[in-house]
Order: sequence, then structure tokens, then C-alpha cells
Amino acid sequence: MKIKEGYLVREIANCYIVVPVGERVIEFKGIMTLNDTGNFIWRCLTEDISYNQLLASILDEYEIDEVIAKADLDDFIQSARENGVLEE
Repeated sequence: MKIKEGYLVREIANCYIVVPVGERVIEFKGIMTLNDTGNFIWRCLTEDISYNQLLASILDEYEIDEVIAKADLDDFIQSARENGVLEE
């Protein structure tokens, strides 16, 4: 899975905002803001990566329990799907 082409993240007032560009402006289904962890996940998803690889990257980056990491990752993926930014 990875982020579809045509989406960028910009830092505005200490918030990370997903910004559609080009044709994606018409398709984008709302606003998506990211915290630091969400921005980390987004950066990982700029390249094609499996769920397990992504989970391993999160566990390497943060001191977090695997159950909590999975729940947070699942929430992020669901939000990305709902906003139409994820390519699977």
C-alpha cells in the first residue's frame, strides 16, 4: 500500500495538513490533518510498503506497545481509505 500520487503534506502552524494537487483537488473527500505520528506514517507510505513493514517501522521509531501501535495504524489506514488517499 502507498499514498496515491497527487497528495502532499504541508506543515501549517505546527499542524500537518494533507493537500491535494492537480486533479486530486476534485476527488479529495475532506480535510486530513496529521499529528507527528501520522506524519511519520504518511512519510513511510510515500513508498510501497506492506502493513507488517509499516507496523515494524512504527515500533522501531516509537516506544509503544504493539497492540496500541496496531490500533493507531488501523485508525490511520481507515481514515486514509475514507479520504481516498490510499492506494492498495
